[in-house]
Amino acid sequence: MFTFTFAGTLCCDDTWGSEPTWDKAAQPDPWFDAGLPLILPSKSQVPSCLFPVRPATSNSVSTMNAKTSTRGEKEASGMRNETLGESGCLGEAKRGQVIRVAYVIAALDLTFLFMQMGVMPYLAKSLGLDSVGFGYLQTIFGVLQLVGGYIFGRFADQFGARAALILSCVSGSVFFLLMSLSTSIPILFLSRLPGVFMHGIPGAQKVITDMTTPSQRAGALGKLGFCFGVGIIAGSALGGVLSTKFGIYVPTYVGLVGSFINTLITMVCIPSQTKPESDHHVTEHSTSQTGSLFSIREILRLMKFPGVMEVFIVKVFAGLPIGLFMIMFSIISMDFFGLEAVESGYLMSYFGILQMVVQGLVVGRLSSHCTEMTLLRLSVFVFAGVGLGMALMRTVWHYCIIAVPLVFAFSMLATITDSILTKAVPSSDTGAMLGICASVQPLTRTVGPTIGGILYKQFGISSFGYLQLMVNLGLFVYLLKSKIPLGEMKRQ
Repeated sequence: MFTFTFAGTLCCDDTWGSEPTWDKAAQPDPWFDAGLPLILPSKSQVPSCLFPVRPATSNSVSTMNAKTSTRGEKEASGMRNETLGESGCLGEAKRGQVIRVAYVIAALDLTFLFMQMGVMPYLAKSLGLDSVGFGYLQTIFGVLQLVGGYIFGRFADQFGARAALILSCVSGSVFFLLMSLSTSIPILFLSRLPGVFMHGIPGAQKVITDMTTPSQRAGALGKLGFCFGVGIIAGSALGGVLSTKFGIYVPTYVGLVGSFINTLITMVCIPSQTKPESDHHVTEHSTSQTGSLFSIREILRLMKFPGVMEVFIVKVFAGLPIGLFMIMFSIISMDFFGLEAVESGYLMSYFGILQMVVQGLVVGRLSSHCTEMTLLRLSVFVFAGVGLGMALMRTVWHYCIIAVPLVFAFSMLATITDSILTKAVPSSDTGAMLGICASVQPLTRTVGPTIGGILYKQFGISSFGYLQLMVNLGLFVYLLKSKIPLGEMKRQ
């Protein structure tokens, strides 16, 4: 059974059978624009009480248009929800299916990524690369991801989420192909270059952002953390088993085939247009569609929208001390905790399980009961408590206890800030905004080894905790006193 809903305004006179006119200024209708005939029954077929028709004078039409224009900005948020819910280019069931496919693509992408991260140190060592050279290799990858994040987001805005995801998966295939051919150090460094466009998570976020209403967005984005947990556990375990039993290059072959399969899944299951029709119309005329893929002026333009700069600053600095700690964790786990490689793997699996539980079950439920500003303050406050715990911890068991609020705060901060920032900019700029957000982690990986090394060597492991405590207490006070304008960006 098909139901066709005409959202435009039909204007006709008292004479049935006369040619109807469609007032597109009030609201365009996709069926009418497609040239489908609008068939009206005769007056004898329909009781007049069901369809009372008033003569449409020029004054009434102009008055109606004026009221519609006046209400336009007030109803912008509601129009997006209605478009997604009723007259979007995809049905509710179809959108849910596409979102689930995006989760699968993200989980596979993260599995392959963590698989190569576990193998890379051993591959580099087998080629004769020392620790300093390996640091340069990681820094190059971080810089490429940092630069490519925004470019990838702009590409997604201009060519669509499916094209961006295909670009990411194809780049992953080239990445693993070069890794499988890395029989020398120069080729190993060359294999890092495709990393500039390897952004599977931002691509999946773009799909989810396009296909959810603002009220659904935080919960849907939070479920990506479940994919992250799957990637950590499956990727780490798979990389270790394959490299140990079959050889150091076998994980790269698996990653190559898996990335190719991911590309096929994206091409078949993700629609070419993920935005609702109304948002697609806005995108075609957006200012973000002009100019190059990388533009400092465009970044500054996005930062000028109400609340964007303030929330982005909180996003960067709230998790920076923890990011520095995680960069140094491989050294800290050996020197401070005295863990072996197998025990470190168990600890990473523990983190993966926590990530799956928190983002898959907790974040979505909290986002449906609390405001985003409340959750943002909560995550920063919990981060401050985590800093105090880190400053006082002495054993790995202390760290396992601290990991619970740490993962909660980290997951909540990432999800809520991404949700707030994508709502604060026009729908045609959500890809660019997600790209900027995705650049935060590569930025930490780029500067982290230097700053983290200095903190650890000069002041010890407690320095990360005290820095985390002071930074987040300052941010918490700032969030309490400031009035950051939050809300969905009204479409123009």
